[in-house]
Amino acid sequence: MAKGLFVTGTGTDVGKTYITALIVKKLREAGLNAGYYKAALSGAERREGALIPGDAEFVRRAAGIAGDPAESVSRVYEHAYSPHLAAKIEGGPLRMETVREDFRRLSERYDPLTVEGSGGIVCPISFGEGPRLMLEDIIRGLGLPAVVVSGSGLGAINAVVLTVGYMRTHGMEPRAVIMNDWVSGGIIEEDNKMMIEELTGLPVAATVARGADDIGIEAAELLKLYGGDIR
Repeated sequence: MAKGLFVTGTGTDVGKTYITALIVKKLREAGLNAGYYKAALSGAERREGALIPGDAEFVRRAAGIAGDPAESVSRVYEHAYSPHLAAKIEGGPLRMETVREDFRRLSERYDPLTVEGSGGIVCPISFGEGPRLMLEDIIRGLGLPAVVVSGSGLGAINAVVLTVGYMRTHGMEPRAVIMNDWVSGGIIEEDNKMMIEELTGLPVAATVARGADDIGIEAAELLKLYGGDIR
């Protein structure tokens, strides 16, 4: 079974998809058959009557993964809502059994496999219709370590410390932080990095400037963040 890593964030629109794309791209450029998976995607674009999973399309195109991006996502919703709300409106709530099955299917084709979360760490995936499924259930259910993507400006310290603290309290394993929208030499950014490492005990594995086309970590170092076989 493939090694896996979960990419979560301090909230919506911090750049999880962009950072995930850079991670998978780096691994594939190093000759690895790296793949991508996302359990639930909302806010998909409709083209010629079909829903297009934009995040999966972006990551696969950036990383050079051929084929249908829909194979990388278990549930695709059109409404740009939290997945649980989109599922209530559109139908098709996601179950953990489906997540495990799809992860295993993809892990037979790709190794390592990078899994992107939805929203922040407290994100309801299915709620009120059948078994409750939270984002954290997926991380624990797949037995994956995680990296936390954050912004680099004001508020980053609070957002990262709260996210990491919640993860540790709820049985997840954050291994590193990646700071997006980095401004090299910025007094706030540099201090945020120092304080995040001091207050969480986690390394800031990468600082990524807006529009960068490289994650700034060697593939061998990236691989150290990945776990072993899923449970």
